[in-house]
Amino acid sequence: MAGFSNYLRNKIIDWLLRGKAFTPPTIVYVTLCSTAPTASTGGTEISPSRIAINCSTTAWAATNGDGTTTDPSSDTTGTTSNNAIVDFGTAGSAWGTASHWELYDAASAGNRLIYGTIVDGVGTPTPRSIVNGDPVSFPISAMRVIWA
Repeated sequence: MAGFSNYLRNKIIDWLLRGKAFTPPTIVYVTLCSTAPTASTGGTEISPSRIAINCSTTAWAATNGDGTTTDPSSDTTGTTSNNAIVDFGTAGSAWGTASHWELYDAASAGNRLIYGTIVDGVGTPTPRSIVNGDPVSFPISAMRVIWA
């Protein structure tokens, strides 16, 4: 379950239909949140730092399926996912309960681009309580972005 922020929606519309220049980021930064974000409002960040993910055919799957690097994407799913583990390391303190994730265009502050719910392997929302000493990561294909 993922959505696009109002910022990104507006940039895409202006670029595609209004002829305005838009340079997408070359790196996005993922953070964990304890509250649900919406298109207009970010969630409450709980991770101590954002994790950088390159915007590339090796870092993100083609729409052809999990783990694919086909260029360009040619399937009709409108879905991509992470092709590598997104590792926040080991929590050095209690972070609270992570229920959502967000992608930004900067390591701090910046523009929120995409947000999603943390789910299990079948799509059921699965918030996670993070305590001191917990390893925190997203496995390959866990961060799904669907253009619906």
